[in-house]
Amino acid sequence: MIPGGGQPNMQQLLQQAQKMQQDLARAQEELAQTEVDGQAGGGLVKATVTGAGELRSLQIDPKAVDPEDTETLADLIVAAVHAANENAQNLQQQKLGPLAQGLGGGGIPGLPF
Repeated sequence: MIPGGGQPNMQQLLQQAQKMQQDLARAQEELAQTEVDGQAGGGLVKATVTGAGELRSLQIDPKAVDPEDTETLADLIVAAVHAANENAQNLQQQKLGPLAQGLGGGGIPGLPF
């Protein structure tokens, strides 16, 4: 066997793992601060959530409010929040996907995961 051949430097691997962990934490913090929107009913109801999925605001156009039909308004609210959460999940994939692949997809040579 060649001395040092094929064996990864453990210190270097640990540094890479630490950097990936820091990058992941930074991306998660960014997500928690980033706001994304979703809407329903052609913009009658708009929801804003963080990239982490926390509902921050809900805007309801007065045209969407019909006292005789609160079910439709409720459906629009659910649809707007759902759309905002889908956008948040897409943002999570963009921000965290490459980092997660690096951690679990063989991104660090010599580690078994």
